Amino acid sequence: MYQKSTLKNGVRIVAYPMQDMQSAALGIWINVGGRYESHKFKGISHYLEHLLFKGSNKYSCRKIKESLEGAGGSLNGFTSEELTCYLVKIPARYLNLALDILSDMVMHPLLLQEEIDKERTVILEEIKMYRDQPQSYVYELLDELLWPGQPLGMSITGTPASVGRINRKDLLLYRQYCYTPLNMVISVCGKFIYRDFRKKAERIFGGLDGKTRNVFVAAREEQVEPQLKIVARDTEQTHLAIGFHGFKRDHPLRHALGILHIILGANMSSRLFNEVREKRGLAYEIGTHVKRFQDTGTFLVHAGIDNRRTGDAVAVILKELVRVKQNLVGADEFRRAKEFYLGQLMLSLEDTLEHMLWIGESTAALNRTYSLEEVVREVARVRREDVREAGRRIFREANLNIALIGPLRRAENRIIKELCL
Repeated sequence: MYQKSTLKNGVRIVAYPMQDMQSAALGIWINVGGRYESHKFKGISHYLEHLLFKGSNKYSCRKIKESLEGAGGSLNGFTSEELTCYLVKIPARYLNLALDILSDMVMHPLLLQEEIDKERTVILEEIKMYRDQPQSYVYELLDELLWPGQPLGMSITGTPASVGRINRKDLLLYRQYCYTPLNMVISVCGKFIYRDFRKKAERIFGGLDGKTRNVFVAAREEQVEPQLKIVARDTEQTHLAIGFHGFKRDHPLRHALGILHIILGANMSSRLFNEVREKRGLAYEIGTHVKRFQDTGTFLVHAGIDNRRTGDAVAVILKELVRVKQNLVGADEFRRAKEFYLGQLMLSLEDTLEHMLWIGESTAALNRTYSLEEVVREVARVRREDVREAGRRIFREANLNIALIGPLRRAENRIIKELCL
């Protein structure tokens, strides 16, 4: 179903022609992100991503935006723990324009000193913004508990000190060392002819040189007891994040964990939504999230809770986590969770941008591209016992981490500490 090729220099191309569509989505992926960085230069991947939008050899910052948006397209980029991606969605007839602009941004950025200085200020304000938003900052606190002293435990945006010390020479060397063919994937979905796209991509990227392959420091999971971090703030609600070390991207139980996520907190029929919000009115927002990396992962529970009943909410959440690892989920609940898991994937893959992200991420991170049919077969083999086993492996008492931001009272603090410690 997918068409893949590797250029002589190592650049990988993965494509899915969708001839019934009127759009095309393009992504250029680099195997680099927050966990590849040292403490000294924390945030440099994100900093560089920002700067690549500020002008290239052929296109000024203004021309980049006007050319793509003037053709009806949208341009974006993101930096995660393991990947950096530059992406465009555009009417299909302008795909060549998108490839020309995006490739020039990635391969020939200007990195002007004045833009470096301006963007440094922008990123410092971004760091302040996240710190001022407890619903965001609580995840940083949780990461520090999960991965103390490790790149995964540090913010992708970096710190004011690290961003403040990064200079133009650092950025140039980092891009030269990390943005090499062996670390690069081009993914495209939508209405196009693969043969024509590949020829153009080969003309553009075939001359890239560089033999380095980016490597990160393996994650260490050394936790031996539950951990709790509380930051006192005068907020209208208490912001909670509970986290456990989870499974890596290609773990045999990855689909079982995905179904467990659906059952516990992915939608309005989930257990935590019903128990915490619907039955007890303890929170407006409550849910779960799974993060997968190449060698590890995390399972998160997040909520915004009534300040006066934080202890009650934590007790209910922990009770549900214990219940799901002790007892098999019901047959009907299991069936509905499977249908939701696959249904949401099927719906997302109807969109050219989401499909491009799907094949690009797996190819960049695992050098493997999963088809929908393959996932359907794998999910069909998941049993209720697998879901319980995933819960047993992850929801261990010694693996518990809780981060809280809010105006917690002394009595509430004591209750929470008794629950998790």
